[in-house]
Amino acid sequence: MSSLSTAEIKLLILDIDGTIAGKSNQVSTRVKQAIQAAQAKGVRVGIATGRMYKSAMRFHNDIGADMPLIAYQGAWIQDPATGKRYRHHPVPVAIARELIDYFEQPDLLDRLSVHVYRDDCLYVREINADTELYVGRSGIEVTAVKDLRTLLTDCPTKLLAMSEDTALIQDLLVDLRQRYAPSDLHVTTSVPIFLETTHSGANKGAAIDYLATSLLNITAENVLAIGDNYNDVEMLGYAGIGVAMGNAPSDVQSLADWVAPDIEADGVAATIEKFILNTRSI
Repeated sequence: MSSLSTAEIKLLILDIDGTIAGKSNQVSTRVKQAIQAAQAKGVRVGIATGRMYKSAMRFHNDIGADMPLIAYQGAWIQDPATGKRYRHHPVPVAIARELIDYFEQPDLLDRLSVHVYRDDCLYVREINADTELYVGRSGIEVTAVKDLRTLLTDCPTKLLAMSEDTALIQDLLVDLRQRYAPSDLHVTTSVPIFLETTHSGANKGAAIDYLATSLLNITAENVLAIGDNYNDVEMLGYAGIGVAMGNAPSDVQSLADWVAPDIEADGVAATIEKFILNTRSI
């Protein structure tokens, strides 16, 4: 456990899915009230998510976040208040083409839904039931193109492979991490059915470091970060206090300084009450 005192927390970073948004896909009143109380104490608040920028905007506005929004696992940082984009680290075209070829191997073609994100727009080969569910939760539009390679006139921000076969996703995760060094590609999962690939330098920890050091002139010790899955590991490790939700996988919880109650029990509010408001002892 970090020895950081609550008075030193200056930046609160929140994941969305599984952290502030549960089954209802909404932020609870208690969580919003806790965030407002933290801001009243001078704490800056931001979101770090694997979602698209436009998909995350609703949550940024709903919680009254006042920092640039970290989207696409850290590949995209933009300030909704000014429209200024501070950072964009897309996947190189050559690697994106290799990934599409990999995901569209004959034995995988009908087992995966492949999403390509470019210019904050989502493209798929075809719209199926899985894609419709994804689009419904994300609140964004999707465009079907017969050949995803036609999108590679520019570098995509992220490529995602989706399958209800979670064992397949795990196998592909292991295989891609063997094929690509961390210096070439960042490969992670945000939920068991999503395999996400981004630029090698795009992760939430690196993105939060940019906000902290470049925009706020603070250090990692001044950051409290809360997340619930493997794509949050880098930010939990970076933050002075890294908190895993009670619904996080056990090996993610083991890396955290504290484990909060789960999403449906308003774990984010409990964390803020404990570390910022000093009104919770457990």
